[in-house]
Amino acid sequence: MVPLLQPRISPGRLRELGPVNWVAWQVLSRAAGTGDAHLFSTLGRTRGLFRGWLHYSGRLMPGGRLPRHESELVIIRVAHLRGCEYEMDHHIRLGKRAGVTAGILDQVRGGPTATGWSAKHRALLTAVDQLVANRDIDDAAWAELAEHYDERSLIEIVLLVNQYEGLAATITALRIQRDNV
Repeated sequence: MVPLLQPRISPGRLRELGPVNWVAWQVLSRAAGTGDAHLFSTLGRTRGLFRGWLHYSGRLMPGGRLPRHESELVIIRVAHLRGCEYEMDHHIRLGKRAGVTAGILDQVRGGPTATGWSAKHRALLTAVDQLVANRDIDDAAWAELAEHYDERSLIEIVLLVNQYEGLAATITALRIQRDNV
């Protein structure tokens, strides 16, 4: 078992977050099904930067053009590839609301070569795997993905993968602790 590392920056409270971020943290924690969503109470310490990040993140998910189910497939796959349990915990819960069953979750962990994927979802997960591993998508995988998505959605997929990969790195580097649910 890997030892639990101590957070590098403790989650903030009213004094550290300020009143606006404190309210946002309270609302987001409830939506996440926890009394303290450590991600938000930690990042909230950045005040205005936190609100800008929330706006950008919210425009990708849940406010993106991709169907919510597909967004969750992308995010859960990134979390799995990066070994980010915090991200995984949150998006398993959110994914259930979007139709990601235990069986689909197993498929996501198995990756694009797992049995049962549609051509569209196989192309989506192949792109995720390539972006995470290589910071690029090869021409063949791009052509497959482009058969299923328009240009705007293709851009959104790349942004979504990179947003959640960056978030996984942030969670890991700051040693943000998993929430008590």
